[in-house]
Amino acid sequence: MSGGIVTSSRPVRGMVPGIVLAVACVALLLWLLSALRLLPLADWPGWPLRAEAMSLDQIRLAFGLMPRGVIALIAGAALGLSGAILQVVFRNPVADPTTLGISSGAQLALVLATVFSPALLEAGRWPVAMGGAALSAGMVLLIGAQRAFAPVTMVIAGMLVGMTASAIATAITLAQGRYLLSLVIWNGGSLVQQDWSGVRVLALILIGCGAAAMLMARPLRVLSLGAQGASGLGMNVVMVRLAAVTVSVILAASVSAELGLIGFVGLAGPALARTLGVRGIGGLLVAAPVIGALILSVCDGLVLAVAGLSGEMFPTGALTGLIGGPLLIWLLPRLRGSTPPGTESNEGPAPRRDHPGRLLFVLAGVLVVSSLILVWIGRVPQGWAVLDWDSFTAFLPMRLPRLIAAGAAGAALALAGAILQRMTANPLASPEVLGVSGGAALGYAATVFMIAAPGSAMLAAGSMAGAAVALALLASFTSRRDMPPERVLLAGIAVSAFSAAVLSAVMAIGDTRSFRVLAWLSGSSSGVGMRGALMLAGIAVSLLIASLLARRSLALLPLGEGVASGLGLKLRQARLVLILLAGIATGAATILVGPMSFVGLMAPHMARRAGLAQPGPHVAGAALIGAILMIAADFGARMAGFPYELPLGLFASLIGAPWLIWLIMRRV
Repeated sequence: MSGGIVTSSRPVRGMVPGIVLAVACVALLLWLLSALRLLPLADWPGWPLRAEAMSLDQIRLAFGLMPRGVIALIAGAALGLSGAILQVVFRNPVADPTTLGISSGAQLALVLATVFSPALLEAGRWPVAMGGAALSAGMVLLIGAQRAFAPVTMVIAGMLVGMTASAIATAITLAQGRYLLSLVIWNGGSLVQQDWSGVRVLALILIGCGAAAMLMARPLRVLSLGAQGASGLGMNVVMVRLAAVTVSVILAASVSAELGLIGFVGLAGPALARTLGVRGIGGLLVAAPVIGALILSVCDGLVLAVAGLSGEMFPTGALTGLIGGPLLIWLLPRLRGSTPPGTESNEGPAPRRDHPGRLLFVLAGVLVVSSLILVWIGRVPQGWAVLDWDSFTAFLPMRLPRLIAAGAAGAALALAGAILQRMTANPLASPEVLGVSGGAALGYAATVFMIAAPGSAMLAAGSMAGAAVALALLASFTSRRDMPPERVLLAGIAVSAFSAAVLSAVMAIGDTRSFRVLAWLSGSSSGVGMRGALMLAGIAVSLLIASLLARRSLALLPLGEGVASGLGLKLRQARLVLILLAGIATGAATILVGPMSFVGLMAPHMARRAGLAQPGPHVAGAALIGAILMIAADFGARMAGFPYELPLGLFASLIGAPWLIWLIMRRV
């Protein structure tokens, strides 16, 4: 073990140079094939490169393909070094700029500047990206400090910050049609180059940060003893951590500024280095950049090879993201130093009402009254207004379908969240956090791309199937390894990250189907008709009835497998039924609100804290609260940006993500 991180138990140092050389040859071969396809070797331009003396193909080679090959190596090395530093500092083998939200923060800052204040980019994208990355890193560090930088808490917080930032960036991109295609491709991490300026900038940053990292190798070695041990030896732990994280943030933000969001190279580089037997912090800081450079170079070579056959279909960053989810899941059993990110015991015992029916009646009344009020008031060009009766009756046919659909979607997500929280005995479980919504998104995208002109029913079926499959795979993976509840959350977030990477690759294709998926990702109820709204409401009511019928399973599963089976519960059948219910609920709801809303997290938790502890009242109360939250979110989405409408899923997630972060930060 080195730096508190598990390493290979059978070092294979002698194999490392051979493997690295073989991969380097593959990367070089892929690049050469692309270069020779563009221009025969005899026609390659000589040095120095002068564009005025070259043909068009020579310019494309000298100022396009050549710097692209070099920048792939430099950017991969920068991300590998960034990930290695973060993993050593936090003694966490799944830390990297992606899992800690650093890259997504830089991405969001650049999108905001591009769309709303292009003048900020006059001095270059680097300062803007640095500001966004530093803000995201600061948020994650603030959350992690509340739990002594526990690995699971850090990664959950970082990926939540990253997922939220990516959701906001996607919604902003969707709202700005003139920037749409370029921003989508850039967000996916495109390595396309037009000159050597990016190579020079990134090379200087890599050299400077690499020198700083080597100077910090000794302090990092002392820090690997643990915060208490390092403090006992006279080290200023806070300053060392801050300096190391600053170097990592500079590296990741610089890559994001130059190339866009490239995911998980910083995770794969150190992980593969340790798997190959690299020991010691100094060795890791050298090997991780080399392996990261080769990973990104090979991925870009594959993209170029495919481009030579059919044209470049997706950015390189999307391809690297595809390895992140499986790699993160593979690393989970090796994760040490876990601190549960919030349990019922930490939050204190939840109150229990003797007469829950009264509260349920009140919640139903609040739902009805709030629906009427939110339909009756609105904004007009002159400001806020209360509709008169004639205007109310005129607008009701337009507003009623989306009101019903929003409430039904909120209820369905809340039911799915209540089922998952009881099934996993974890109050932080939800469709969004456990990857169920990500599975639904993949099911939706697969339906769009595999079926010509799919209808609403077909899209709903695809989403439900994707959600159920994702939850079944997650349950199968975690049950075989007897993982604690907080590790299950991290596995779910890994599934979500993998889904996001696949969708990023899909959207970067740029045809009409991609735009349809992109529009759906942000969530909107504006196009819902009465038929679709009533269908979704019927599904929500049916799921509520089914959940009430399954209340015995929901009551026994939180007690543990031994107790539940001892009381006669057939665990496999009970879990299968609950997985199907949660998958159907998530798939049906995400058709309307997209994969990110966090209503499935908030509503069940609010119901439990309100005293609805028994399974029946809990699921019913969660459904009512979820409907209220989503109706309020729909109203906010319509009114906050008047006369333009914000995406419904985005508006809900802006409430839900801070809620989850607050739960994680709560102390004992």
